[in-house]
Amino acid sequence: MLAWLFVLPLVAAVGLGLTGTAANSAAAATVCAGRPAKTVTFKTGELRVFKSRSYACAVAVAKKPGSRREMSVTLQPRGGGPVVDRGRYTRRAGPVTVHALNRCVRASATIAGKSGSTGWVLC
Repeated sequence: MLAWLFVLPLVAAVGLGLTGTAANSAAAATVCAGRPAKTVTFKTGELRVFKSRSYACAVAVAKKPGSRREMSVTLQPRGGGPVVDRGRYTRRAGPVTVHALNRCVRASATIAGKSGSTGWVLC
């Protein structure tokens, strides 16, 4: 019985530590609401497009985070203007979100001079 007084708090502390770490990394991985709809891989990173009921969201993620470099992500609904996030980032550009209820969207991303894009998707 005395052993359980020491073992039980230790197991609980380890479980909380692991749960907290997993929750934080999962939250960091998803910056857009909705389900993943399209991923385009290119030499320096990925373009990820997500879709919820009314909105589309896009983010550009570097394959190797590190030093600051030029990154941009663009998302455009059909019939609307593009939304752009451009700058010098270490890990990702975006998220950018547009209203896309019953509308196709197209997305593009550039990281350190290399780029990837979708055609019209989510139609």
